[in-house]
Amino acid sequence: MTTTSYRDALRTAHREALQRDDRVFVMGEDVGRYGGSYAVTKGLLDEFGEARVRDTPLSELGFVGAGVGAALGGMRPIVEVMTVNFSLLALDAIVNTAATLRHMSGGQFSVPVVIRMATGAGRQLAAQHSHSLEVWYAHIPGIKVLAPATLEDARGMLWLALQDPDPVVIFEHAQLYNLEGELADPPPAVDIEHAVVRRPGSALTIVTYGGCLPRVQAAAESLAQSDIDAEIIDLRVLRPLDMATVLASVRKTHRVLMVDEGWRTCSLAAEILARVAEDAFYDLDAPPARVCSEEVPMPYAKHLEDAALPLPPKIVAAATALVAGR
Repeated sequence: MTTTSYRDALRTAHREALQRDDRVFVMGEDVGRYGGSYAVTKGLLDEFGEARVRDTPLSELGFVGAGVGAALGGMRPIVEVMTVNFSLLALDAIVNTAATLRHMSGGQFSVPVVIRMATGAGRQLAAQHSHSLEVWYAHIPGIKVLAPATLEDARGMLWLALQDPDPVVIFEHAQLYNLEGELADPPPAVDIEHAVVRRPGSALTIVTYGGCLPRVQAAAESLAQSDIDAEIIDLRVLRPLDMATVLASVRKTHRVLMVDEGWRTCSLAAEILARVAEDAFYDLDAPPARVCSEEVPMPYAKHLEDAALPLPPKIVAAATALVAGR
């Protein structure tokens, strides 16, 4: 076991991918000389050179489109978009091109591009740099959407994503980059198909993903002090959703709480709870519940930002009320 960080696990995953496959290259704003906005690619330019670690102009539509073209040409690009907020400038390349070409070509073309981006709030970067728009991408057929929340997933998901013949979008919550812990060497195997039970329990099921996982784990520890044993499901894969794992847990605990940093309206939480209601309605002992971000642009002031986010006290309160039947 070695002590590492989420950031370092991602960097190691990039280094391994570049070493294993000559078709792999990294491109994006400041990924080379600066080492990446979150230092994920620091040192890779010196190690692999400018042909494989490429700084791009400040044009998300331009360089994401170039990544799509490179994938069509047989390469395996890893395209870093600085934040999900800026990815909106590249939606045409992702949604209208990368996600559709296999279907529109009758299976003749595939687009094996991996697009990474930071997501989430909690760093006082205000409304234009704090979005959680994972559900926007999870809505789109033709792409796979991943949200690694642990060191193991940060280390293991990238190579698997590069093996996928279709576009993969990876969301890395910005508050996870400094997460530290022990990681086995070699690291444990992961997959990009299934959700995972992070904590077994019997009183209720809490479903979450990405940056909300540590908050839910902290809430579960608080709940345990009140003899409320929460089971935690980390979705990990947001499209396609692994509802079998979620439903198996709900049928055991008979209560479900979804924690999602996205806004409540048209959220991933809404989709999860709708599917639970459709497929496990008679297994429920209480109405499904959710804790989401408040329906406002993310505030800059720290106390207001905290008030807007689904932090542990809100999760504990919602879970307690759910178990009590309130």
